[in-house]
Amino acid sequence: MKDKYYELTITLKKEDFVEFIADFIANIAGDGLEIERDKIIIRSENSVEYIKDAVNSLIGTLGNSIDIEYKIEQKDNEDWILNYQNSVEPIEVGKFYIYPSWYEKKEGKINIKLDPALAFGSGHHATTFSCLEAIEEFVKEDDRVLDVGCGSGILGLACKKIGAKIDLCDTDPISVDSCEKNFALNGAEYNELWEGSANMAKGKYDVVIANIIADVLKFIDNDLKKVLKRGGILMLSGILDTKEKSVTEVYSNLELLKRKQKDEWITLIYKKV
Repeated sequence: MKDKYYELTITLKKEDFVEFIADFIANIAGDGLEIERDKIIIRSENSVEYIKDAVNSLIGTLGNSIDIEYKIEQKDNEDWILNYQNSVEPIEVGKFYIYPSWYEKKEGKINIKLDPALAFGSGHHATTFSCLEAIEEFVKEDDRVLDVGCGSGILGLACKKIGAKIDLCDTDPISVDSCEKNFALNGAEYNELWEGSANMAKGKYDVVIANIIADVLKFIDNDLKKVLKRGGILMLSGILDTKEKSVTEVYSNLELLKRKQKDEWITLIYKKV
């Protein structure tokens, strides 16, 4: 271990681009990545200048439409990944109990073991929390479920442990790998897991879950509707309250069953009629 490490803090004025930029960084950097409301923090023992350059190139392709600030610092090296992981405690969401492997499972709960990765959902984020609540309410045993943008696989694991049949996909190969490992960690099996999106799905589903970001939810709306059975449930999350109207306009041909809000994040549950 080196004596020093580099910390790159990326601050975005438009918070709805945070997860988009973080996903891009996760594809090019294998180091620790931490996401806050309006910030992305990357820590590495190697230079992080190339990450800054890559993000600037990405923003250039988008017409320089994202206002972004960078700060690079060199700090004394501690085992910051271990410190981060040890700071993550178990969380209860309804009947679900999500816990890292150094804790014991909880009797009377549906236990999901999930060792925290620095860039993926562990139940603590408002969108994941709301989706878990919706899964408890709407997913039934033997339902065929598709989790689009599966990330860590936490939502798919919740469905599987209820007794559903689960397929998962993500456009990020790191997420696909993380999902596969977390299913193995829980001794759980999925039907299909692929790198890509809902347009590659085969057949139709009783429940489709998409915890992504508003702009992507608008872009893939036809794909999500196409793979959903008539009478099926569509869960949309990752929507900032400032983006909610633009999403509801696109999905207005579905029946809105429930709207959930936690902090500034919105989750919408629809039914295909």
